[in-house]
Amino acid sequence: MESTAREHDLMLTRRQLFGRARLGIGTAAMAQLFANDLFADDSSVTRVVESTQGGPHQPATAELNGGLHHRARAKRVIYLFMSGGPSHHDLWDYKPKMQEMAGQDLPESVRDGQRITGMTSKQATLPVAPSKYKFSKANNNDRGVWISELLPYTAEVAGELCVIHSAFTEAINHDPAITYIQTGSQIPGRPSLGAWLSYGLGSMNENLPSYVVMHARTNFAEQSLFSRLWGTGFLPSDHQAVLLRSLGDPVLYLNNPEGVSRQDRRRQLDTLALLNQTHHERFANPEVLARIKQHELAYRMQASVPELLDLSQETDETLRMYGEDVRTPGTFAACCLNARRLAERGVRNIQIFHRGWDAHNNLPKEHESQCKDIDQGCAALIKDLKRLGMLDETLVVWGGEFGRTAYCQGNLTAENYGRDHHPRCFTVWMAGGGVKPGITYGQTDDFGYNLADSDGNPIRPIPTKDVWTPGTMHIHDLNATMLHLLGIDHTRLTFRYQGRDFRLTDVHGTVVRDVLA
Repeated sequence: MESTAREHDLMLTRRQLFGRARLGIGTAAMAQLFANDLFADDSSVTRVVESTQGGPHQPATAELNGGLHHRARAKRVIYLFMSGGPSHHDLWDYKPKMQEMAGQDLPESVRDGQRITGMTSKQATLPVAPSKYKFSKANNNDRGVWISELLPYTAEVAGELCVIHSAFTEAINHDPAITYIQTGSQIPGRPSLGAWLSYGLGSMNENLPSYVVMHARTNFAEQSLFSRLWGTGFLPSDHQAVLLRSLGDPVLYLNNPEGVSRQDRRRQLDTLALLNQTHHERFANPEVLARIKQHELAYRMQASVPELLDLSQETDETLRMYGEDVRTPGTFAACCLNARRLAERGVRNIQIFHRGWDAHNNLPKEHESQCKDIDQGCAALIKDLKRLGMLDETLVVWGGEFGRTAYCQGNLTAENYGRDHHPRCFTVWMAGGGVKPGITYGQTDDFGYNLADSDGNPIRPIPTKDVWTPGTMHIHDLNATMLHLLGIDHTRLTFRYQGRDFRLTDVHGTVVRDVLA
């Protein structure tokens, strides 16, 4: 009997024993009471970043002044992620010289030994495939934005866009490439961008998560998306994103079971919190505190989420701006309007995943459908934010995990040409939140295949993540720049795990100041 009674004590590790000795429930209670008030506004206070061991790890020497390390240009980010790799050739990167070599084999000097995926390696030739779509220049200046006819609504807001033609990555297959751009590592297990932001900046609304993810409907949902892409990795689990669903309850178990009242649920959570607090006193496991916070947030969301997703509150003018699709839950347009409503309510990081951009064949049919899904919603989101005076403090980002090849996969016809994966260069854009509007940054060669210098010549040696090359933007540079705009020095937002300090950008990344306003 005595052995059974002391079972918990006998299971204590040395780390847990020291944790018990220096942490009490009073500390945990005070942190729960005051954390949001301290870190959710623009007051000047010093932030102490917490470690998995429950104590201070890396005190921030800078003061919170609209950001963790310096004054933020943006309070929040809305990330429109096009999963599958949209074709920069057919949407953004205008290459008229490719018409002259249509159907001819891509010169070996252009490919320069780049490995080809197994989906293309058996082709006898790699025929150059110019886009079939017309492009127009949206701004009348040297740095104006060329946009495909597939994106007529987005062209209307081109004056707000900073279009980056020189993004690049090392990953050539979907899952490692998406994992890489979302977490900073091709190997699963690291925290996502949104989790880092939640951890570093906290929440601005205690009734909603600091990180929300939505999946937009698509006609070509080829690739799966895994929850680790918006997960916390080794960060405390209360920084996990909440996934808003388009069918049924927007959040699982949002409604109480039949026969369970809100008062019943409150009493259950109070009892459960006491049990969890007792467990924390014994083992000093920070995940227990995270569990308490998640239970409390879930309870508050039962009241806040239904109001959030009630689009009937919006004016007819607003609904017309987003298009007829906005009235159908789960469409990209509906997700964009929900993103604006989340941003209004203080959600730090909002991500919309839109799948189906992996056009290995029949690219025209697939991309035309995909662009119809997203075009009006993207433009309406930017117009809506600007109309409400929110664009200057909201960073909007659009892009995928890599681009598509200049050569054709399959038959080269206007009806069904396709393109393979291409990590060496691709296009993303940003708007609002402290970036220069109406410009392009970086460029590619005449084939949209290699990163190029200001004269259009391929950069040699090929740029890498290790040393930043002017005019380019590795995905670590992209994440470093995003964090900078949100008031974070990417080299200082770290978390100690298994004896090493980790960060979103690993040991790489440069803030690309040429895109900052």
